[in-house]
Amino acid sequence: MTETVLVTGGSGGIGRAIARRAAEAGWRVVNLDLRAPETPLPVEDFFACDFGDLAMTRDVLARVVAQHAPTRLVNNVGVVKPASLEETSVEDLATVMEVNLRSAVLSAQALLPAMRAAGFGRIVNIASRAALGKELRSAYGASKAGLIGLARTWALELAADGITVNAIGPGPIATELFKRANPDNSPRTRAIIEGVPVKRLGTPEDVANGVQFFLDARSGFVTGQVLYVCGGLTVGLAPV
Repeated sequence: MTETVLVTGGSGGIGRAIARRAAEAGWRVVNLDLRAPETPLPVEDFFACDFGDLAMTRDVLARVVAQHAPTRLVNNVGVVKPASLEETSVEDLATVMEVNLRSAVLSAQALLPAMRAAGFGRIVNIASRAALGKELRSAYGASKAGLIGLARTWALELAADGITVNAIGPGPIATELFKRANPDNSPRTRAIIEGVPVKRLGTPEDVANGVQFFLDARSGFVTGQVLYVCGGLTVGLAPV
């Protein structure tokens, strides 16, 4: 029987690399995103989902569980809404929390019965280096810190069921979204790279490799941990 992993926000960027890496491991990928990927994987089932819509999210998750009963989950979907404290609106705060944090709770709740029935489960929350503090990221940083808190809490609650829960904290990753905001030849981009000890941006594949370790059946003695995939950025302070 083919094992299934659910990846939220799996159509592009980091989520796409995670989905591709999971497929390479021989698993079926269930991808929940606003838009379908440009190039579907051979072992991928796509479900359109707006995680800002509570009723739609619950309905889609119910259909996924009925059809696939995944025992692996990657909570990757996210939205940023950059703003200073003074300019952070309660509406933007609510949107970020709904998409980044509420989606993780709903997804984990939906998959938990199948994981418990199997006596096995893997949950990985995609947090961010911004959870440690970053200017103009009040809502985003809070949501990503929340994902770390959820991972640590769930790790304790679910360990006896054979379910591990961990988090990944990516640093600056060269996704298409990042590249649009930070052109290769801009002083800002050069400053970011110079601030990273390994002197390069991360790739979505760098993050996917870390996720794959946590998803592996052989990683059952690792739970409640945060892996910063950041090129050494979290060791000290840097201007990013």
